[in-house]
Amino acid sequence: MSDDVLDGYRSSIDNIDAALVHILAERFKVTQAVGRYKAQAGLPPADPGREERQIARLRKLAADARLDPEFSEKFLRFIIDEVIRHHEQLRDEA
Repeated sequence: MSDDVLDGYRSSIDNIDAALVHILAERFKVTQAVGRYKAQAGLPPADPGREERQIARLRKLAADARLDPEFSEKFLRFIIDEVIRHHEQLRDEA
């Protein structure tokens, strides 16, 4: 049984999910470049001060957008942890 209203919502969700994947791919391209730069410059893979500033900034953006700040922090922390893992690999390869 087809539900046109539900199908419309799901189509929008699918489009948003696709956009999120493409945005994350672009973000990781940039963070890979940052990781290569850090490895070449002898900089540490992690920058705890920047991470905390980014989390605070994202929490505020989330609150302003009426998105749960806790969720947004968990999401960003997951991304940051993955970026640091990539930076550590790049450092170890250098």
